[in-house]
Amino acid sequence: MEKRVITLGEIMMRLSTPGHERFVNSNTFNTVYGGAEANVAVSLAYWGLSAAHVTAFPNHDLGKAATQYLRFAGVDTSYVYFDEGRMGLYFVENGAMQRSSKIIYDRFDSVFANFDPKKINWEEIFQGADWFHWTGITPAISASAAQICLEGVIAARQQGVKISGDINYRRNLWQYGKGPLDIMPALIDKTDLIIAGLTDFENCMDIHEKDFVTACQKAQAKSPSIKYVSTTYRDSISASHNKLSGVLWNGKELLTSTEYDMTHIVDRVGGGDAYMAGLIYGLLASSDLEALEFATAASVLKHSIPGDANFVSVDEVKQLVKGENVGKLLR
Repeated sequence: MEKRVITLGEIMMRLSTPGHERFVNSNTFNTVYGGAEANVAVSLAYWGLSAAHVTAFPNHDLGKAATQYLRFAGVDTSYVYFDEGRMGLYFVENGAMQRSSKIIYDRFDSVFANFDPKKINWEEIFQGADWFHWTGITPAISASAAQICLEGVIAARQQGVKISGDINYRRNLWQYGKGPLDIMPALIDKTDLIIAGLTDFENCMDIHEKDFVTACQKAQAKSPSIKYVSTTYRDSISASHNKLSGVLWNGKELLTSTEYDMTHIVDRVGGGDAYMAGLIYGLLASSDLEALEFATAASVLKHSIPGDANFVSVDEVKQLVKGENVGKLLR
């Protein structure tokens, strides 16, 4: 499938305790690189699409290592910018059974947070592009990051590129004097597909509803560019055992995916990004329901893989959708 997707967002160094060790008793960390939007790019590149990620890294060896990670995953790094400053970090402790997982962020004053919007040539970036993806994390980081995101969305819309936004509300990130209702509506107004739960609707669009379909209808009335709204439903029985399903509102009906029972979760970080990537891939290639089923299955498989990225093939996702080769020993 000859499609090109552009993603925008910060990438951080992820430091995870081995296995299920706790922060207090671990003396080593496993290191990878990840960020919500970059995780989407990695999935799409692994599935054979052309995917480029726009970000800024510190101009030292850690920035180069993160760039090499993207290249290894098949992501186009032509729009990775280097500047002076630090890379954001986050620390992961994977829970088990009734003990919850924990994440600690250390991303203040990063290179990406201070990146100059004037350095980005969006017209060049969107040449030949079919899709642009952003999340609510980027405009929450800093005023300059919010400006970069808005300029990207405006440029994508001007060039006829489809746009998706996971508008996930992160309360602790909005620390630079602006709130989500000051920034997010202008971004959502130009977006075709949003990922949003009821809390996101409330905080980012000032829509207060208890019914998801009603909230979707009000969102489309406020922002007619919205063609699709989606979210996932997770039943957390324990840290190791969740049930997961997805829904997709297409303006006419609410589609619901298969519900999966995930009994031995390895790592749930990045599951939402895998779902987002699956929706983009599916909507570029197939029907609404097929896209939803593909996205949900992709997210389920991510829960079996350590790290942020979802290194599973299109065939593996499709086999899970069909219920084939589930948990078998393949030779």
